[in-house]
Amino acid sequence: MITPNAPTIGVVELPDFRLIDPKGENWFSDTRNQDRNNLPMISKQVLLSSLQAEGFDAQLINLVKGDYQGEYGKVIWKGTEFTKVYFGHKIDDIDPSAYDAWGITNNFSQLREIAGITIKHLSSKGKPVVVGGSDAIAEPQFYLTAGAAAVVLDKSGAANGPIMNHVLGKKPKEELSGVILANGNQPSPRPRRHLSPQDWPLPNLSVAKQCLGIGHANFNFPEERLPIGSIFTDIGCDRHCDFCQTPEYHIGYRAMLPERVSQWLQIQKQAGAKSVLSHSDQFLGRILRKGGRDEILEIMNTIRELELAVCWTNGLELKKMTLGRGINRKNTDLTPDEELISAVLGWNGKAGCYSVFIPAERPLVGQQNYAKLMPWQEHCRIVKAIVQAGTPSIVYGVIIGFADDSDESLSHLEEALWKLYEEVLAMNPSAEFQVLPMAIAPIPGTQQGIHMRQSGLLRFDDPSIFGGIFTPSVDTHYLSYEEIANWQTRLARIGNQY
Repeated sequence: MITPNAPTIGVVELPDFRLIDPKGENWFSDTRNQDRNNLPMISKQVLLSSLQAEGFDAQLINLVKGDYQGEYGKVIWKGTEFTKVYFGHKIDDIDPSAYDAWGITNNFSQLREIAGITIKHLSSKGKPVVVGGSDAIAEPQFYLTAGAAAVVLDKSGAANGPIMNHVLGKKPKEELSGVILANGNQPSPRPRRHLSPQDWPLPNLSVAKQCLGIGHANFNFPEERLPIGSIFTDIGCDRHCDFCQTPEYHIGYRAMLPERVSQWLQIQKQAGAKSVLSHSDQFLGRILRKGGRDEILEIMNTIRELELAVCWTNGLELKKMTLGRGINRKNTDLTPDEELISAVLGWNGKAGCYSVFIPAERPLVGQQNYAKLMPWQEHCRIVKAIVQAGTPSIVYGVIIGFADDSDESLSHLEEALWKLYEEVLAMNPSAEFQVLPMAIAPIPGTQQGIHMRQSGLLRFDDPSIFGGIFTPSVDTHYLSYEEIANWQTRLARIGNQY
């Protein structure tokens, strides 16, 4: 319950990032970049609901809204000078004294410098600024130096209420942990407890409406499937892939029960959503626990009963769509689980899975980079089963720029991808299928990021470059980052969406 005298908190959505070339074209491409005024905001939906449930008067400050362009730096990439620009609401027009405290989340390294500018401004009148998100967890000192009073290290939400009470001079209801403070005695950086998405307060209708969107850069939504809501049914992962930040949060795997998922989806529906983006770290992770497969079928049945379209923006682990459930053991059964695939990825013309991001399996031969990697033939078999289920739109993400990538290995990859694309169209000529070639990056806070920096192959340590999937920043043993960029352009021709 929010009382009339409740402390006020401005929860900030950062402005957009653009990387402008001398011709005025924007080279930054990501899910945040195509008319981001209209991107659903899942993290703010969770955070606002959490803080309001703690008794704070938390309000959304959406700095994406607007058309102001603020230049804040230059960077040279591929011999061309680019201008760094933030786009949206002018940061300096926000009154730093408007709220008792400020909350900022940033999950993207490309927005790090923009976050720093925002923190410096909002903290200029003495109001505390608390920062969270993946990039802040990976590089907390940058945010503290910019003026943050605290950085939240806990990804589960358990530290949100206590840290806000602390910076406002109130006694926290529980012992402070899972944060780094700019000043004073440091609490334990490890959270004393973690929340599950099951524990997250449900958003009220006002919050849900504010966080709706009508677009996503990588997926095409028809008019009748708008607006778009969002949900985060689970956090954590059972895997420990070295390219991912999730294992470093040490939260295990925690998921909403089907009843809670249904409640969240009903609120999205009441707010006006006709589609939902699922941002789950590992939605199919629940299949490993007793009754988990039935939970998945129940959740998908709810989505269809509500006549919603779901888009799996973070992808789904294909190996967990097999009868062996993705368990890494000798002779595990990699036969597609047809019933599961039909439930999770089927589309009946009105509801179900409208679009999905599929992570490709790299490399085709040689060292296996990911613990969840499937052999290529079995991988293709799963992809075809997905197409057969009727998913209208598939974005097929493939990472390039591994240290051993060469013209020869990428040529083999190109040949395999063209063959897969042709087989998909032969099965369903109306399917949208697009290869999305992404440059490998030294993602902060990951083992891969550490190894890449130690390899001597990293050419750029500017977050505006290494954070972009279409601005390679790393050489391979055989190719320059410029040549990797050329391969991206070449591989992006495979498909029918661009």
